[in-house]
Amino acid sequence: MADRQAMERVWEAHTAAEFETRDVDATMRTMTDDPAVLHVPTGMGGTGYEGVRDFYRRWFVGRNAADMSIESLSRTVGDTTIVDEMLITFTHDIEIPWILPAVPPTGRRVRVPVIGIVGFEGTAVASERIYWDQAAVLAQVGLLDDETVSRLPIAVSPHGLLDGTVAPNQLAQPR
Repeated sequence: MADRQAMERVWEAHTAAEFETRDVDATMRTMTDDPAVLHVPTGMGGTGYEGVRDFYRRWFVGRNAADMSIESLSRTVGDTTIVDEMLITFTHDIEIPWILPAVPPTGRRVRVPVIGIVGFEGTAVASERIYWDQAAVLAQVGLLDDETVSRLPIAVSPHGLLDGTVAPNQLAQPR
């Protein structure tokens, strides 16, 4: 059985290197020799040490809005896996390839829940699979027009559902 507290410390160091110090080498030091990273909604990521390092260097670390914030909503720690639920908030004022690849800055604010499933070998990060609602992101930056969004079952602003200020099941109501 892995040391769950050690896994959490490594994961915290990993995310601090990604988002705070923006240090690719420090990020990679938290990982195995053969890691895999996949941001499922956009297909961005890498496999193997050099592939993941290249992804972080070119497309992720240091490629986030200056005002990006990450609020932890919940965390579950198992013997070999951490599942993190977070609320990511940012202004789309630079190109952010991992979440909006090839999309020029729109200046719009984005708030989206993100789930990270992080696999460990011992206390080293072996894999990351990251999920979010890409339709909500596209709607928030204006790439889906309001008329289209109004006809689709998309929770454009899911933070109201998360904090209880919006009642659930609204998308099931006739429009």
